[in-house]
Amino acid sequence: MSWIKENTSNILQLCAMKIIKNGPIPRHVAFIMDGNRRYADKKRFNSLKGHTDGFNKLAHTLQWCLDLGIKEVTVYAFSIENFKRSHDEVNGLLKLAEEKFTNLLDERDKLMEHGIKICVIGNFTLIPDKLSKIMRQSTIITKDNKQALLNIAFAYTSRDEITQTIKSLSSLVNVNQICIKNIDEKLFSNNLYTYQSSNPDLLIRTSGEVRFSDFLLWQISDSYIHFTKSLWPEYTVWDFLKAIFFYQRYCDINNADTISTTKL
Repeated sequence: MSWIKENTSNILQLCAMKIIKNGPIPRHVAFIMDGNRRYADKKRFNSLKGHTDGFNKLAHTLQWCLDLGIKEVTVYAFSIENFKRSHDEVNGLLKLAEEKFTNLLDERDKLMEHGIKICVIGNFTLIPDKLSKIMRQSTIITKDNKQALLNIAFAYTSRDEITQTIKSLSSLVNVNQICIKNIDEKLFSNNLYTYQSSNPDLLIRTSGEVRFSDFLLWQISDSYIHFTKSLWPEYTVWDFLKAIFFYQRYCDINNADTISTTKL
């Protein structure tokens, strides 16, 4: 399954996208892709089939983002907490990730054509060596691409990211490269896993769960949050456009409040 899908939108969907593009489009959208296992239970599939269908949905979603001109996407692919699942499920997820990142390397020409830069954010010490090597290759071959950025959060939690950032800054203090008084929000942000990205404008979580699951907690302080009941493999372009529409309403309301405050 390709990471970059050909445009399969019908005329009605294309018209809807054209209308949506008249409003403000978020630069950076983050996704908590939740519901793969519940989808598998619903369809009476095994859990790995649910995760595979979830990846296929990611490919469609990335194309929708490209179509709307969204420049940055961050997806929660594998939490550190996922390592606590059954041995068989964890091994299946890691093998699936290895297969998909190998496919990503095979699609180098498509990535270059679209100018997509890949960045894997997470704790690489927890990732098996073979998978880690493939991930690093994908980031190296796309490092000079500038049209779009895809962050893949793997072996990631926000608490771990913040902990590792504190350790990194502490080590710099210990060797006198920085002073404690120089540590501020900007410096801290510049040492997070996501230092190459802007903060998300819009965070979307599927499956009906109304929580953040330790994802980008530092980065989403000003983000618009959209929750949907759709399970991730069943997420549709209409669900996506609905999220963008509500984001645009949020922007309009904020702009109106700013204008009113300025007049006062």
